[in-house]
Amino acid sequence: MPSDLTGQEQALRVGDRDRDAVVQQLQQAFAEGRLDDAEFDHRTRAALTARLDSELTALTRDLPELAASPPPATTGAPAGRAPGSLAVAYKSAIRRGGRWRVPERFRAIVYKGSGHLDLRAAELTAPVTTLSVVAYKSRVDVLVPLGVRLELAGFGVSKGWSAGEDLERHLPADAPVLHVRGVGYKGTIEVSTRPRELGQRGAQALR
Repeated sequence: MPSDLTGQEQALRVGDRDRDAVVQQLQQAFAEGRLDDAEFDHRTRAALTARLDSELTALTRDLPELAASPPPATTGAPAGRAPGSLAVAYKSAIRRGGRWRVPERFRAIVYKGSGHLDLRAAELTAPVTTLSVVAYKSRVDVLVPLGVRLELAGFGVSKGWSAGEDLERHLPADAPVLHVRGVGYKGTIEVSTRPRELGQRGAQALR
């Protein structure tokens, strides 16, 4: 008997590895400027909640394949430079974004200035990353990737998204973990998954 299955019924169900591979491809495209903030946020959320391979294919159809990781250095080659673990701003600003390498422990101290730490397309070098932030009479915005488990601690630290936008329940058990420990003295440390302007529009759309 000929099959009368629809295209959706013939599509294969995807697993955590499939979703993670697409998220990595989207991160690379975002870091290269192929996706803007809104498109990157929309596609990443769709990838983390996708159930069928056809849904994932649609998210990356217009993007190049994920670039292969460079081969490991030979024994005689000089070791690569370790990522910096401290950033300080005195009446100035700290900005990190794009495809930057984040060490296992990173500290940011801002005194009467501002900070913008964007980890959405960053390379996390450890399965558990600790970000310590001190904001004295300052504002520090921390943008975190959607594919990590987030733990917040300290005071003056706020979470910039609603329960309706939380996708942590969709993450695999071995998803990377990001600890954000902050001290905001007469200052603010806001942790979010997208820029403030985009986040405000997303919150309004959920109402």
